[in-house]
Amino acid sequence: MIGKILNTCAVALLIACCVGVAQTVQTFNGEIMDDLCAKTKSHAKMMQEMKSMTSDPGVCTKKCVQLGAHYVLYDRQKDAIYKLDNPEKAEPFAGKAVQVSGTLEKNKIKIATIEATGSAAGAK
Repeated sequence: MIGKILNTCAVALLIACCVGVAQTVQTFNGEIMDDLCAKTKSHAKMMQEMKSMTSDPGVCTKKCVQLGAHYVLYDRQKDAIYKLDNPEKAEPFAGKAVQVSGTLEKNKIKIATIEATGSAAGAK
């Protein structure tokens, strides 16, 4: 009898833990940038210091990543920088405004989907 109660409690606890761990898919908007430029909220400083960056935010982002930076999603409206779990998914969208769907854990988005939403306003 006690064993059956303990088994029932264990199953209930396991279900409660699984439900609590399940992440809700959220939608995030912003620009795919490198973390160096995102910290200054702009590509302008980097483009000015390194002429090889040209005036294209996508080129700047990709070159910064080649130099050791990481892809991030910069939400200009919330002034928030989110790390991304899968840089390969972000790379084609470097310097572009995107909408990312995924789960957020400790300021890192696990990307489910990513799609361009138009030009990145104020992305310089």
